[in-house]
Amino acid sequence: MSKNKLALILIIIWITAGCQQPYHQITSEEYINTQMTSPDVQKTANDSEPLDLKDNSLAASTSDGPDKDKEPGIISDSSLQETSKTNPAVPCPKKTIKNENQASDHKAQARIDQALELCNYAQQMWEKGKLEEALNNLDSAYYSILEIDSDLYPEFNQQKEDIRYLISKRILEIYASRQIVLNGQHNEIPITLNRYVQDEIKRLTTGPDRKFFIQSLERSERYRPFIVSELKKAGLPEEISWLPLIESGFKIRALSPARALGLWQFIPSTGYKFGLSRNYYIDERLDPEKSTRAAINYLKELHNLFGDWTTALAAYNCGESRVLRIIRKQRINYLDNFWDLYQSLPRETSRYVPKFLATLHIVNNLDKYNIKIAHPLLPIKFKRCEIKKQVRLKDIAKEIGVDRTVLKELNAELRYALLPPETYQLKIPEDKVKIFLSKIDKIKTTYSPPPMYVFHRVRRGETLSGIAKKYKTSIRAISHANNINKTYRIIAGKVLKIPSRINGSNIHMVASHSLAPGQTIRYIVRRGDNLWNIARKFSTTTKNIISANNLSGTTLDIGQFLNITSKKKLLPGHLKIAKKGASTYQVRSGDSPFTIAKKHRMSLNRLLALNHLNKRSKIFPGQKLIVE
Repeated sequence: MSKNKLALILIIIWITAGCQQPYHQITSEEYINTQMTSPDVQKTANDSEPLDLKDNSLAASTSDGPDKDKEPGIISDSSLQETSKTNPAVPCPKKTIKNENQASDHKAQARIDQALELCNYAQQMWEKGKLEEALNNLDSAYYSILEIDSDLYPEFNQQKEDIRYLISKRILEIYASRQIVLNGQHNEIPITLNRYVQDEIKRLTTGPDRKFFIQSLERSERYRPFIVSELKKAGLPEEISWLPLIESGFKIRALSPARALGLWQFIPSTGYKFGLSRNYYIDERLDPEKSTRAAINYLKELHNLFGDWTTALAAYNCGESRVLRIIRKQRINYLDNFWDLYQSLPRETSRYVPKFLATLHIVNNLDKYNIKIAHPLLPIKFKRCEIKKQVRLKDIAKEIGVDRTVLKELNAELRYALLPPETYQLKIPEDKVKIFLSKIDKIKTTYSPPPMYVFHRVRRGETLSGIAKKYKTSIRAISHANNINKTYRIIAGKVLKIPSRINGSNIHMVASHSLAPGQTIRYIVRRGDNLWNIARKFSTTTKNIISANNLSGTTLDIGQFLNITSKKKLLPGHLKIAKKGASTYQVRSGDSPFTIAKKHRMSLNRLLALNHLNKRSKIFPGQKLIVE
């Protein structure tokens, strides 16, 4: 369509707007601003007087659909007037007039419905990059509403104003901003090169993000083949395979400040919703294959909800609830694509989609931006081997002669590079499977129970380093368990969750055999303990305990670990420690020691004794207790 035709359309719109109520007149100033990008145009249009939509507005007027069998139009009342003039003695029957008025109203509504359908079709054509076809449909939609006489059918004026505003806005977006729209190979996600996308292209190709972008491209070679194959199976556009570059830079262990993790950056709750499990040993958000399938299901759900990919991607970044709230605030229901919402989105999201579109443009024009993939990470061929033995990946790697980083890469979901005690599908490099199967029995078993937590109330003057030293753990472990930032600031009175472990070998030894003289165990301080009664229980002295644990005084904290060396033989009955085969239970909200004991068919006293608790002890959600 030529600029002259565009100008003619806009002039018709302005003239008609002047004859109607001034809801959304397109001013000459808006036409002059033809260099504005679509979000700018939207802001200008949105700054005009808001629409007062009623029940018969755009949303309410689309239920019946247009009459496709007949030429759209209205039946004028002029024929009735001519009949009265030629035969004044024969008045028109009231019933006939009423029926013909109803028919006329129906035709007027059909015009409205047809205009809306044409606008929707124009939107689809625009998204596919078919600008000429989009403009032709908008032209037809405008012609349709012009056929409705505002004087004869004033009840349709508001709907006409709404549709005219929508048409004007779309025309300005398509032409006045002079955007370039490029079709993808599957024309699912059109690349809109407005100034926001151009800014992101500049950052990624010449700015500080260029190095990150190139490194991400190199990493993508390992994961994209699988992602593309899964997208094809799901019937989604291949372009989405570049989304992890924006999310994580194709780093499978990427962790955001919001605790989003993995290639596709799932937070725990969303991961759980789409089938990604998480426990002490495994976090499936880290598995490229499982997280890819979950991301595809999530994106498919978002696309079904919003209808276009740019809005769906915005929702993937900031959440569908937030995007829905922004859409509801729009005064016209049809202003719901990404660029309509751009100004209202969070800053991160408003950059997220342009950055993704910039990525699509760059990867299709690498030579133009002098980008070369020098060191691509190629996919690792592997096979799955079923194993029910708790071993460390480093021990497997050593035995089969492979770098342990390769095993960690293949089995990224293993949080601590340690297999769980139950049956597990271990990924082994294809050329090492036979060696692994022949040597699996030689690889030593490692027993590493899930961490136990104790709780410490911060006292005035205490520091994280001091608390970590007292409980023989690290500052990092305490910070991670309590979401403490890098400043490591703690407040007096705050209760900290302290991760700790009971040594599995010692538990087994004490439960299965008597404790030999001179043998050292780790003892957890419980309520009511003091140095004197602990020393008495283990037939040692307070001086020996203080010396062995580098204590500065005699004050002890509940949950504190003490290394104690016995001077005489102790029988199993002297120590209430878990038997071999005991398991752990993670306390949930609403739990009590009594309900936990009942659930595991234990006596309350036994549960308390195993965990060094008494009947007044408090337990907390997330705390792990030993149960039988």
